[in-house]
Amino acid sequence: MERPYILHMLTPGSHMSPFDVNMAADAGYQMIVPYCGVDTKATAGLTQDAIFSRGPKGVARTGLFIGGRDVHQAADMLDAARQAMVPPFIVSVFADPSGSYTTAAALVACVLSQLQKTHSTGLSGMRVLILGGTGTVGRIAGVLAAAQGASVLLSSHQGLDAARRAADETSRRFGVRLDGVSGSDSAAVRAALAGADVVLGTAAAGVQVLSEADLSVASRLLVAADVNAVPPEGIAGVGVMDNGKPLAGTHAVGIGALAVGNVKYQVQHRLLQRMRNADKPVALSFPEAFELACDVLAEVK
Repeated sequence: MERPYILHMLTPGSHMSPFDVNMAADAGYQMIVPYCGVDTKATAGLTQDAIFSRGPKGVARTGLFIGGRDVHQAADMLDAARQAMVPPFIVSVFADPSGSYTTAAALVACVLSQLQKTHSTGLSGMRVLILGGTGTVGRIAGVLAAAQGASVLLSSHQGLDAARRAADETSRRFGVRLDGVSGSDSAAVRAALAGADVVLGTAAAGVQVLSEADLSVASRLLVAADVNAVPPEGIAGVGVMDNGKPLAGTHAVGIGALAVGNVKYQVQHRLLQRMRNADKPVALSFPEAFELACDVLAEVK
């Protein structure tokens, strides 16, 4: 009898995301086992329990998935899992806390695609403002945009100190340069937006971060992208289905949540399949997700 494909799913939270469980099943894993309340310290022991029980052939049909809600902790847990493995007992591992790695990858890839298509340019030298930037998607989108050569501002409705703290933490952890800016009131948002070439809405669902009046100051804006699919629109005038639609009152085009979500879904599904089908173990995080997101969009072209 062939050994089953097993995915061990680790999360620091009280439950594993049903979304991720469904995605794992659809990617072909036959046994999906969640482990809740797992911190970075416990990751090594669970990893070694998973790898030493199946033998070299069994580890090829064993995978680890790391969830949770903290992008820094997920990265630390991925590192801990990899360091706990002993050749030839090495399994594939994929980190995607709250779907933030794959969502951020899809978001930035969609923005890059529209910059190239509509404005014949890339992210290098662009000034990118991320509203709701201290959350899981915002931080990783900032890291990816900065890696493409953009100047990135993370904005927080809690004010300048919170934004700078998140920017500094994320910069140190992932080796990029991010800056913080206040988004505590309309005046602060408009001051930051006036100098932005790209704006990303990554705030909580159902929160509008930019009004039509706010957009009146966005004279440099080229692309506005929003991941909020719950009314009202996170960025006024950007519909959930928009994918390069001109944004009224600006020179920008809009990208909506479902356009981003379609790419995110394909990226997560394909990465889970890649892990399951890999001849050699793979370690997957947001850089691999971004590369794949760009490939998915290139296929559409």
